[in-house]
Amino acid sequence: MNTNNLKNSEKKEKEKKPISHKKVIIAVVMICIAFFGSFLLYFSLQVALNTEAPIVIVVSGSMEPSIREGDLLFVAGANPEDIVNGTAEDKNGDVIVFDARGLWAGAPEEPIVHRVVDKYLVGDTWYFQTKGDANSLPDQAPVPESRIIGVVIGGIPYIGWVKIVLTESGLLIPLLVIISAFLVISIIRDIYQDEDEDQKKKNDKNQEDFEKQPQKTNKLN
Repeated sequence: MNTNNLKNSEKKEKEKKPISHKKVIIAVVMICIAFFGSFLLYFSLQVALNTEAPIVIVVSGSMEPSIREGDLLFVAGANPEDIVNGTAEDKNGDVIVFDARGLWAGAPEEPIVHRVVDKYLVGDTWYFQTKGDANSLPDQAPVPESRIIGVVIGGIPYIGWVKIVLTESGLLIPLLVIISAFLVISIIRDIYQDEDEDQKKKNDKNQEDFEKQPQKTNKLN
């Protein structure tokens, strides 16, 4: 029997080829998607809905019962003249999201989600009087159109509580880091497993081809 071919075949089985450039590129792309996918999605929503904050989470109960704390809301940009005016009694005005920082003393840092109960034009600028459905009084100052982030167009009840709880407990950033690390490890592991399977198939094919070769014997003279 020709033992040289058998030794070469066994040697090939033991050899470990480096990971191909193609799979390295795929791994890098997948890791980038894992890290930056949510940012790309958020940016896409910003463009599609024409607003800097297409998704907001309600952090107070000032709009109950129509909008509750923990609700996730979708927001779209709107022309000021198209924003629907309503009354505090009928609660039929548009619900808008706006930046109130500096408009009155003690205004929150987070955007406010309140209903429009009056609107008027001063020169070329629209102003909006807003009020929370659950509040007894309107907000302390009118909101100029430049402070409006958008109009609420829909939402998902209570799903925002996950972010609220994680943020208040200080676990949001550590959890994101852990999830990202698991994603990276999983992607790298899958790449190595695929490479091992490909190499095993090649080795099995080499072994099969070797076994099909006719055996040679040394003749004694």
